[in-house]
Amino acid sequence: MKSIIKNIGLTLITFSLVGCEGYLDEQPYSQLAPDNFLKTREGVESLLGATYASASNMISNNSIYTFAQDEWITDIAHQTGDGVHATALQYINYTWDATVGLLQGQNWDYPYRAIRNANQVLESLGQLEASDSNKSLYEAEARFLRATCYLKLYYKFGPVPLRTSTDQELQLPRASEEEINSFMESELLFSISKLPNPGNEIAYGRAHKAAAQGWLVIYYLNSKQWQKAADMSEDIIDQWNYSLFPEYEDLFKVENEQNEELIWVRPAKTSADRRASNSWMNTAFPEGFAKDPRTGLEFSNAWRNWPNESRIRDQFYYSFEDGDERKDLILTEYINNDGELINLLDDEDNTRSFKYWPDPDGINASFGNDIPEIRYADILLSRAEALNELNGPSQEALDLINQVRERADLEDLSLSQFSSKEALRDHILKERGWEFYSEGKRRLDLIRMGKLISNAQERGITNAQPHHVRYPIPFATMDANPLLEQNEGY
Repeated sequence: MKSIIKNIGLTLITFSLVGCEGYLDEQPYSQLAPDNFLKTREGVESLLGATYASASNMISNNSIYTFAQDEWITDIAHQTGDGVHATALQYINYTWDATVGLLQGQNWDYPYRAIRNANQVLESLGQLEASDSNKSLYEAEARFLRATCYLKLYYKFGPVPLRTSTDQELQLPRASEEEINSFMESELLFSISKLPNPGNEIAYGRAHKAAAQGWLVIYYLNSKQWQKAADMSEDIIDQWNYSLFPEYEDLFKVENEQNEELIWVRPAKTSADRRASNSWMNTAFPEGFAKDPRTGLEFSNAWRNWPNESRIRDQFYYSFEDGDERKDLILTEYINNDGELINLLDDEDNTRSFKYWPDPDGINASFGNDIPEIRYADILLSRAEALNELNGPSQEALDLINQVRERADLEDLSLSQFSSKEALRDHILKERGWEFYSEGKRRLDLIRMGKLISNAQERGITNAQPHHVRYPIPFATMDANPLLEQNEGY
């Protein structure tokens, strides 16, 4: 059962709803006689599976290339070593341009591939031989996935061409800010009305109402629609049975997947094809890692330790309050293969995030840890932020933050500590960093609070300029579509 569950949303053929067990590479749908194939539930489920896979970037590596790039440009993380380093340096030093390969593949092509597939699913429903309830569900899922892909594109590049049909011209101009924002919101609102309640979805990894609400919270928060963000996050808190997982250190372990805190995740599985796996730990192990003296974790001969090393900045580690248990997942010392105790602190930003604790069944570079995209902790802190932006510091906002702090074994905050909206906003930014490091949220948090560029400049990155809050539209895309206008500064 676990292998079936783990494959949902990762693969490109039928979901467990129709009893499928094997998983294949993406099939060329243009060769599958869509006039007939997409009239069947099997055909639509297969194409919907491809949509989930592309939307989650799960046909590419699930860690380094889907979120680490957005932490390299922040105060949390950096990277050294191996072939990735040349690309990472462009992010770290704010020297990226439109030719960076990650922008084209992971950030542009995969979302648009999912959008194309979602459009095909929607266009097939009229001829589909299925019940009205199944058609309604497929429509809601396709529109949900399409909307989340546009959100990811928008937060990288700003307004992009709005493809809602496979009949549109191959070359389209960028949508206006109003058009794309209205579309993303309306699509998610529609999907809420048609998706099942969380826990009632056909299989783990498929869309549900709380996931759509969670993405709307993210959208409202980053578009600074504070009242809507506060209301939608309150709906999630009041409507469903989510709660904080008791132990932060255990929250991300394979054995605790599908726990009560996880609203929406990037699913991963241990597989010979690591594109569908979580490969984070292979970049987190320091050179010659043999054992963690604090936990007793020992390196397995089944695992691999790459020269591509993802590191946490010392300044971020030292920003944690004393006693904060969340920093326990940052490795500060280890025993190497020669039995020596190696200290990583104060060694050129060399501590390591062990947040995605090694999967005991991991093989080579393949681990099965799901990567959270929306957690209940995010909903609590998002509502606290929205309430503060609306009315300044309040006991309700602090109570929400204190729920998250209590799990980290920290003392409650009090109103007397915050004399202004700005003071509490600064603390929420810190709290979100401590809570969500290695989850890819820091870039948007810094942008939303107007600190991405100043933060980089304070670290000595003089190249960081205001236009870097958006990435350039990839060179190959610009070259293929003369109707596109490049983002300012590129």
